[in-house]
Amino acid sequence: MLVLRTKNAMIKRINEKERNKVKKEFTFDLLGRELVIETGHLAPLANGACLVRYGDTVVLSTATSSKEPRPGVDFFPLSVDYEEKMYALGKFPGGFMKREGRPSENSILTSRAIDRPLRPLFPKDLRNDVHVNNLVMSVDQDCEPELAAMIGSSIAVAISDIPWDGPTATVALGLVDGKIVINPDAHQRDVSDMYVTLAGTEDKVCMIEAGANEVPDDVMLEAISEGHKVISEICRFIKSIVAEIGLPKYTYTSSAVPSELLEESRKLVMDELKSVVLTTDKVARDNAVEALTGKLREHFSDDESKQALAAEIMYSLEKEVVRSYLYNEQRVDDRDFYTIRSLSCGVDLLPRAHGSAWFQRGLTQVVTVCTLASLANSQAIDNLSTDTEKRYIHQYNFPGYSTGEAKPSRSPGRREIGHGALAERALLAVLPSKEEFPYAIRNVSEVMSSNGSTSQGSVCASTLALMAAGVPIKRPVAGISCGLITAKDNIDDYKVFMDIQGIEDFFGDMDFKVAGTTEGITAIQVDIKVKGLTLDIIRDAFAMTKRGRLKIINDIILPCLPTPREHLSAWAPKIYQAEVPVDKIGEVVGKSGKTINRIISLTNSTIDIDESGHVYVSCLDEELGKKAIKMIEGIVSEPEVGEIYEGTVTRLMSFGAFVEYLPGKEGMVHISKVALERIDNIESVLHVGDTVKVKIIEVDEQGRVNLSMRDCLPGASSLPQTRNERRSGNRSSYGERNNYRNRDGESHNRGSRYNRDDRDNRDNAYAARRENHNSFGQFEAKPRRPKFDIDADTDNE
Repeated sequence: MLVLRTKNAMIKRINEKERNKVKKEFTFDLLGRELVIETGHLAPLANGACLVRYGDTVVLSTATSSKEPRPGVDFFPLSVDYEEKMYALGKFPGGFMKREGRPSENSILTSRAIDRPLRPLFPKDLRNDVHVNNLVMSVDQDCEPELAAMIGSSIAVAISDIPWDGPTATVALGLVDGKIVINPDAHQRDVSDMYVTLAGTEDKVCMIEAGANEVPDDVMLEAISEGHKVISEICRFIKSIVAEIGLPKYTYTSSAVPSELLEESRKLVMDELKSVVLTTDKVARDNAVEALTGKLREHFSDDESKQALAAEIMYSLEKEVVRSYLYNEQRVDDRDFYTIRSLSCGVDLLPRAHGSAWFQRGLTQVVTVCTLASLANSQAIDNLSTDTEKRYIHQYNFPGYSTGEAKPSRSPGRREIGHGALAERALLAVLPSKEEFPYAIRNVSEVMSSNGSTSQGSVCASTLALMAAGVPIKRPVAGISCGLITAKDNIDDYKVFMDIQGIEDFFGDMDFKVAGTTEGITAIQVDIKVKGLTLDIIRDAFAMTKRGRLKIINDIILPCLPTPREHLSAWAPKIYQAEVPVDKIGEVVGKSGKTINRIISLTNSTIDIDESGHVYVSCLDEELGKKAIKMIEGIVSEPEVGEIYEGTVTRLMSFGAFVEYLPGKEGMVHISKVALERIDNIESVLHVGDTVKVKIIEVDEQGRVNLSMRDCLPGASSLPQTRNERRSGNRSSYGERNNYRNRDGESHNRGSRYNRDDRDNRDNAYAARRENHNSFGQFEAKPRRPKFDIDADTDNE
């Protein structure tokens, strides 16, 4: 690559605001792979930008900010994008337009993963729009672009003038043959027992996202500890970059409520608020808080600017009260820190679904419906990863009525996609393999009511729905979350509590979600609002969530449904398997799919064949499914004499009929093998398209198959053989296509030298017999009547 470089020696003065606009390159040895950060080259108008090279993976990360705060918002408007470009793999995008369209699921999940460690480190009162964008430009499968994007995002914000208390760094964790691997390559990821995305600052953990094969809690904690050591090294590397080229942070307009206004409101409503917050009924509590907010608006009715801040004031005061109660171990529903809300569940809610279940924890209620289908329904994946499809899909829906809101349904947002992916990861570890259970599986979780931790409710309901559908999962999976409350400005003074509800999630410091079995963890997702977690907090969170998930499994799920059902629903398709030689897959498929489509139409089934020759037949009718398998096995097997099939007449000839006895395979039925009685005209008995039963009676040296309908009829075995059949060994063959029969039923082949001689010999024998008879006066030989004797016919008339 040709690069025009400007030597630092030639630059005598650099404007302080342009420090990150001069091209620089920084290198870091990241576990044996070179991590190169280029700044000042691309995207010069962004507040901060860097090009990350990790192996052959290249990602451009940028950070931009608006100059003024967004009016009318009570939150920090941060948006994060992760853009996958197919040119990064040298591929064309799919579809007619050949252009990247809406973000893939992987793009959305990666955007969320980038967002979570960044967001807590921005000022709480910042209202300027901030956008972090990551453009994937080249992909090396051994060096994941997601990791490069997360590191690049941190650097882009850190070197910009946007206020932020970073940096953060990210690593991936694997477990291969019982050993912890940091930033595993493509092969290691394929065989790893877990995949963890871990982000943090130099001294704390900011984000955990994990999927695992029942990894013990202590092993997971050890991996997080090892991973954070590498994160600390990367953070120090980023700080060195910031020290050299980082810009001074701009001054922003704070959106915080003025302290004097907050104090005035505190005096007005605080006493009532303290009692309202302890109302155990959520609806009544929400209504009471809304009434107090109205009281504030009325109090500030003479000042519209203050009146507009009423909701934000109430939020601040309610947060203060709730956090005070939690820190003193008093929860709004009067539970202690180790108690789970009331639990209930059930199955078979929907009669026609393949499997259905509901799970309720307090006011959080989720219904999950399981649908089984053939592997052809597996979801195709078209992104920058090596995965091409997935057979288990979990989708999560969060309608407005689940929170009592009047809002129309829309397509799923990033939150719904993220929660669905979490519950999907939680169940992957216990699903049977494709060989054990050759079905595509789709779970849909419908949130009926939401009061905290709906994603973990979806995990529990999904487990029950799978078991109700007859999916042979290894063990039940349950999910639960725990919360955190810390003293102001002291992360080491904290308390962890089990099963957070909505108000605790809203005002607390952490939502630590863990799903797993009795054997170990299968999924983790951690969201925090503080600037990081210590390993002690994470250790306590693992201990608490383990206690919770074991209780749910043993006390709720297993009593409801101890084991997966042995039989599938009557409405679920039945799937049958077969193996065909790889070199005969083409015979099963046929030209332009003719053969396999014929089987599909005859059996009303769905057929999938993979590259290794595994055949999966999906059919609602058991008999038709087995018939399809028999057809496929017949196509790839050599025809055997004696086998009986049901076929279709495809052609009629004067000497017999051709019958397709298997899709794509034909044989001939000679006219003498059609019926028990003699037939003069084949068309009087058979028609094209007729379904007939035939038996293979011969396969000649050229592989041509001769069939018999007569041998399938009752009493066929007792019929006497004709003289020709005795002579030929009771065989008919393709060689008899030109045969004709005389009045004695004897078969002769036109054009055969042997038969012409035989006819001449026979005629000579007849002449000799006539001469012998004449010599004894027994009879006089009469001349034969001409075949077309017009005069003779006239005389007779």
